[in-house]
Amino acid sequence: MDIRFKPYRPAEVLRGHIRMGGKNPAGEVIEVNSLYITRGGKPVIPVMGEYHFSRDSRENWPRELAKMKAGGVGIVATYVLWIYHEEIEGEFDFSGDLDLHAFIMECAAQGLEVMLRIGPWAHGECRNGGFPDWLQHSGIPLRTNDPRYMARARAWYERVFDEVRGLFYRDGGPIIGVQLENELVDNSGHLLALKQMAIEIGYDAPLYTATGWNSKYGARIPVDELLPVFAGYVDAPWDASLEQLPPSNHFCFDPTRNDTAVGMDLMHDTDESGWRLPYERYPFATCELGSGLQVTHHRRPIVSAMDAYCLSLVKLGCGNNLIGYYMYHGGTNKIGRLSTFQESTDTGYPNDVPVLNYDFQTCLSQYGEARGQYGLVNMLHLFAQDFGERLAPMEHVSAVQFVPCTDRENLRACLRTDGESGFVFVNHHQRLMQLADVHGARIHALGVDFPDIDVRGEIGFMMPVNMALKGAVIRCATVQPLCRQGNTFFFAAVNGIEPHYEIALPDGSVKRIAVQPGFNSGLSAGDSRVITLTWDQARLTRRLGGELYIGDGVNLYMLSGRLHAIEGGSFGCWKFTGRGFVRMDEAREYHPAQLTLTPADEPFAPEHVRELELGGPRKRWWQRMHVSTDEGFVTIAGEYDTAQIYADGQLAADNFYTGVDWRVPAALLDGHECYLVMSERRNDFYCEVP
Repeated sequence: MDIRFKPYRPAEVLRGHIRMGGKNPAGEVIEVNSLYITRGGKPVIPVMGEYHFSRDSRENWPRELAKMKAGGVGIVATYVLWIYHEEIEGEFDFSGDLDLHAFIMECAAQGLEVMLRIGPWAHGECRNGGFPDWLQHSGIPLRTNDPRYMARARAWYERVFDEVRGLFYRDGGPIIGVQLENELVDNSGHLLALKQMAIEIGYDAPLYTATGWNSKYGARIPVDELLPVFAGYVDAPWDASLEQLPPSNHFCFDPTRNDTAVGMDLMHDTDESGWRLPYERYPFATCELGSGLQVTHHRRPIVSAMDAYCLSLVKLGCGNNLIGYYMYHGGTNKIGRLSTFQESTDTGYPNDVPVLNYDFQTCLSQYGEARGQYGLVNMLHLFAQDFGERLAPMEHVSAVQFVPCTDRENLRACLRTDGESGFVFVNHHQRLMQLADVHGARIHALGVDFPDIDVRGEIGFMMPVNMALKGAVIRCATVQPLCRQGNTFFFAAVNGIEPHYEIALPDGSVKRIAVQPGFNSGLSAGDSRVITLTWDQARLTRRLGGELYIGDGVNLYMLSGRLHAIEGGSFGCWKFTGRGFVRMDEAREYHPAQLTLTPADEPFAPEHVRELELGGPRKRWWQRMHVSTDEGFVTIAGEYDTAQIYADGQLAADNFYTGVDWRVPAALLDGHECYLVMSERRNDFYCEVP
């Protein structure tokens, strides 16, 4: 199988037309052109991950933000959900877990920047999309320029601004962007009015964003006033179907930015004017790459680690220059004084979701456990951090033979290039579809012929073409570039593909080398050194405090200058010294809890019985819970429809069955009288587990 790419035809890069940008007190400038974002005049590919401060406990913020930082996230995106802060009209609450100012200060302390999503409407599977009930039922036309609505929106913006005053990039603070509204697809006038109002109040950030998706033409936004950001999810739990959906285009190298499926539970194709968002005026930026999915009662897909990784890889190959995930860290809904805060059909929305559980099956669970995608997507984040200046100006070039998502036989590939160097992206994963093994694939790019490769199993990767090192050029290599530390360049061996390098030296000679991946795989290339890690070593590689570490089967992070493992207990790792790796071992006392379940009669009428009887009354059974310690997690297995845990009579956790065991922290249960109640499973929802 020969894979070749279409001729590269550079697009005109427009500059100075987008009305945004800014300077910090140190003189660094953030700017946006039609292809990429720059900082200090240099192209960058930022990584942004969503984490809702109000859906976690304040005492967890430092630790969880440190995990995000370790995972390669540089910008924390967070909704400020109106109903959380003004459930009762005129009574604002920004205290405790709702302390926005404290959260942003903690982001700064962890070396993270902030994208503030201030609504007024947010969605986020929140009650009324985040609108308080008193506003929802006011009779005022919402999400419009009606003066009555704008007055209330102004009061909301002003109150939020009181919390963030002095924390913007211009002040030397961490807030570099503001998102206005969400999924407003057909009212550019309102979006512009919101931006103007925000600026009048004092919001001043280099980036102002708006979600750019719509069912057909792209959202109608004020051109050159807001940066449209896009989404991509591997399934659609909001879809009404109870069947497996058709194969997703997100796993083929289709550079279309607009995911027409997102929000289709709420949006309609109302644009009959022929409006088309002028994509060519903006860089490709994402805010909602689905590194997970929130399940609904009627639809419960499972997101695998490879689903999330290949989604992000494919979008990067298609030109994505702002990598943004929703959610990156799961959360737990609060319960208000007047109501629960989750989306439900009782509030006129099309989906029922759990009362508390906003886990999202994502990189970091609602309780901070790391899933497989956490390490996989970090491989892309390390690459973006160290090589974003090279990649950002490179444009997507399609293969001569475009391979659609329904094709099981042919290898999917694309090229990002500036005409001289570049990266070949390959994806051999299609969610819920087995692809045929590919033998003897011959890739030709920029006048370079790669060694033949066999691609087997579920995998996605990228390979360099004419990649300049110090004193040498890698003409091609069958490995994935990972990161660099000084003049040492790290690559990851792709499972099933033997690592080969073709290196051109200044004297005109070319070295062709096959290596055995591992810590001792170093080879010289001019004035540079090349180390090829195994895939598993690469997915556990972290840059912490400016140093490179590799966990021994654990996910590392650093908090207050001390090394930790997410998994708990004693752990080992390797630290790169510049000359090689040294072993480090950390001893930690750890007494993981054991869970005992004892059948029990119904001890009380469950407060949240509605969620136990969605779709009609169901049989339910109770068990008393006991944990031996408050450390670690306990696992709850079995089949059910909805499960709820009550601690001292109050709902403490809940879950919709997906076929994946439910993990709950022992600390949630320890010291409390706890009961588990489960309702019977019926064949009335989509589930990928038989």
